[in-house]
Amino acid sequence: MPAKDRYHQTVKNALIKDGWTITNDPLHLRWGNKDMYVDLGAERLFSAEKEGQRIAVEIKTFGGISEMLALEQAIVFFDLFEEPLGQLFLQKYQLSLIVFDPEQEVILEWIHC
Repeated sequence: MPAKDRYHQTVKNALIKDGWTITNDPLHLRWGNKDMYVDLGAERLFSAEKEGQRIAVEIKTFGGISEMLALEQAIVFFDLFEEPLGQLFLQKYQLSLIVFDPEQEVILEWIHC
């Protein structure tokens, strides 16, 4: 199981404040013979009549290291989407970027990809 990012609890708290229920910490996914762990699984129910939304949240921090190392890590992370599993995510699921305030522990913006 991977180590938790330094903002793991902060993002978790921000999601809870935004009305999400954390369902998995971490979320274990399996496709064929491939095992993956995503930092958080969450869902938000709108009402009894409507189907709930479910999300998987992967938390990444690139601060606190050299700019070149941060760039390298970001490129490696985004290279995942060139792999077959990443392409499946892009084709099948709506991906979003969550911008959050670490001091207030709130979500500032959802950027839909």
